[in-house]
Amino acid sequence: MKSSSVSIIVPCKKFDEYVDECVKECKKLDYKNFEIILLPDVKIKKINKVRIIPTGNVSPGKKRNIGVKHSKGEFYAFIDSDAYPKKNWLKNAIKYFSKPEVVALGGPGVTPENDSNMQKAGGLVMSSFLMAGMSTRYKTGKINDSDDIHSCNFIARKSLFKKIKWNEKYWPGEDTLLCLDIKKLGGKMLEAQDVVVYHHRRPLFRKHLAQVSKFGLHRGFFAKKFPETSFRLTYFIPSFFVLFLLLGWVINRYVYISVIAFYLTLTLLSAFLLGNLKLLFLVWFGIIKTHISYGVFFLIGFLRKELKR
Repeated sequence: MKSSSVSIIVPCKKFDEYVDECVKECKKLDYKNFEIILLPDVKIKKINKVRIIPTGNVSPGKKRNIGVKHSKGEFYAFIDSDAYPKKNWLKNAIKYFSKPEVVALGGPGVTPENDSNMQKAGGLVMSSFLMAGMSTRYKTGKINDSDDIHSCNFIARKSLFKKIKWNEKYWPGEDTLLCLDIKKLGGKMLEAQDVVVYHHRRPLFRKHLAQVSKFGLHRGFFAKKFPETSFRLTYFIPSFFVLFLLLGWVINRYVYISVIAFYLTLTLLSAFLLGNLKLLFLVWFGIIKTHISYGVFFLIGFLRKELKR
């Protein structure tokens, strides 16, 4: 397994400082047998030891499928263009595939140290325990079985993509649908917390909330259309909370005040436990706004007949 060839597939819109960082850090990996495939919209200047395949203005899922078609590796390692790998990323990842039942693997996308305070605050919000299962994507921890690996850090066997492909219509959510297809095939997926990439965060508040809103919109729609992995109580809770905010006072004002007081205390505690007192109140407010934004757009997505790209 140590000598297995890996194709690192990087979809992007254009060449910018994040893409430059991603490529440079991939070249520093302590793993010898890999290639880098970059998939921008249009032709860009040549980069040493990087295969560049212009794709046109298409979805991230289609870009990844194009990358797969041009890949030579026994494994495909997908990483977002605004992320970069830890030096031991592939070395740590490949060892898990020594078990033949493991067909795909993910790991956390940790906030880089050089991100701004507002970006770090966004990362802390997403790693709060009040983000439920999603929080494991943003911090290191233990190894878990998974049924929803995020595309920012996704490694899989070549053989898997002879049977399935990335969804080209929906984004975000293309990773959820790919994992659903893997689950239907009976494949085993892992979240390995030592398979780390550093993923630049959206800064609080506007860009962070715009991203969260898209997550909520697609998850709400998927809960109806693809319930196998998306119709879960934890995904509905923010929407229940939003409905309570709107209607709870009418039902019982004393219960309403008690629940809000408990919620504010719990969210403040969760922000405190993240350990960054300098950003405490930013993160606290960020958690609250994240819950509300996600909850509102989850409801919108749940009520939609279809989503546009």
